[in-house]
Amino acid sequence: MTDSARLRVDLLTREYPPEVYGGAGVHVEYLARELRRLADVRVHCFGAPRTEPGVRAYAEPVSLDGANPALRTMGVDLEMAAGCAGTDVVHSHTWYANLAGHTAKLLYGVPHVATAHSLEPLRPWKVEQLGGGYALSSWCERTAYEAADAIVAVSAGMRRDVLAAYPSVDPDRVHVIYNGIDTAQYAPDPGTDVLTRLGIDPARPSVAYVGRITRQKGLPHLLRAARELPPDTQLVLLAGAPDTREISAEVERLVAELRASRSGVVWVAEMLPKSEVIQVLTHATIFVCPSVYEPMGIVNLEAMACETAVVATATGGIPEVVTDGDTGLLVPIEQTADGTPVDPARFEADLAGRLNELLAAPERAAALGRAGRRRAVEHFSWDAVAARTLQLYRALRG
Repeated sequence: MTDSARLRVDLLTREYPPEVYGGAGVHVEYLARELRRLADVRVHCFGAPRTEPGVRAYAEPVSLDGANPALRTMGVDLEMAAGCAGTDVVHSHTWYANLAGHTAKLLYGVPHVATAHSLEPLRPWKVEQLGGGYALSSWCERTAYEAADAIVAVSAGMRRDVLAAYPSVDPDRVHVIYNGIDTAQYAPDPGTDVLTRLGIDPARPSVAYVGRITRQKGLPHLLRAARELPPDTQLVLLAGAPDTREISAEVERLVAELRASRSGVVWVAEMLPKSEVIQVLTHATIFVCPSVYEPMGIVNLEAMACETAVVATATGGIPEVVTDGDTGLLVPIEQTADGTPVDPARFEADLAGRLNELLAAPERAAALGRAGRRRAVEHFSWDAVAARTLQLYRALRG
C-alpha cells in the first residue's frame, strides 16, 4: 500500500473523457472523480493522449494494424497491465479492459475487481461486429471473472446474470453497487437554445431516445413502435456510433419511412455535449429506453434527474431504477435466451401503448418526472457509490 491511509487504485477502461460513448464510460468518469477524494487513483484508458493528471491513454499497437478489433483490444490490455506497476488494487470495466486487470493481478499479486456493466454471453449479436473476435472477447471476460477477487454488479439483475453465465463464480464474490448520477449536473435546464438549433419544437410533445445504435438498445423496435404515436408527437433520436453497417442501414431505412409519413422526426447522429443532452432531456415529454438488454441503464437515471418521465423495457436492472407507475412506466417483454423479444410485434405494440398512455396525460407524465428526480437524488449519489467501492477495495487488501 502506498501509505497507511490511501490506497493506490488503478482503474482500467476503454472509455474515458472526452472519448465516452456509453454508460460504462460515464460510470468510470464519475467513479474516478469521487474516488480521488478517498484514494490515489490512476486511470488507464484507450485512445488519444489525455492531459488530465493521473490519466494515461494507450493507442492500439501499430503491429496489430488491420487485425481483428478484439485482438487489437487485447494488445492494448497488455500494455495497460504493464502500466499498473506499483498499484494496490486494479479495477477493470467491461471486457475491453478485463484482460488488463487479470494480467495485472497475476503480474503484481494484487486484487482484481471487475465491474459487470454487461456480459458477453448475453450479447450474441456482437458476432456481427467482431466475427471470430467475439470468441476472444468472451474468453477475456470469462477468464477475468472466474479469477477476479471481486465482481461488482451494477444491479441485482446483473448479479443474477453473472452467476447464471458463470456458475463457477463464488456468489460471495459478486457484490451489488449501483451506478450513480450527478444530480447537480443532471438537473432541469429551462433554456431552449439547443432545441432551436436542433429543430425541436418545445411547444409540441416529444419522445426522446439517447443511446448507441446497437441491437442491445432496441432502437429498431422503437422506430417501428413510433408509427403508432400521435401525429403531433416529435421523435428525437440522439443516436450514433452504430455497431455494424447492417444495423446502421436498418435504422436509416426505418427513419426514412417515418419521415415520409410524419413530421418532427429529429435524428442527431453526432455525440452532443452533456449540457445539450440535458436540455433535450428536460424538455422531452417522455424519455424512452427500448433496450432488450440493460444491466442497469444509467441513461434512465440521467433522464429522471432532469425531471423527465421514463418509459423503459422491464428487463435487466431497469426495474430497479425505474419504479413502474411512480417514476415512469415499464414495458413487459418476453425474451429468448439471447434477449431477443419472443414476439417483437407484441413488444413494439406494448411500447407504443405505454408511450401513448403518457402522451395522452401530460400532467401525469410531469408528475412522474418530478418523482423520478426525487428518487435519483435520494438513492443514487456518486459519493455513496465511491464509498462502497473503497470499502470493497480495503476488504480485499485485508
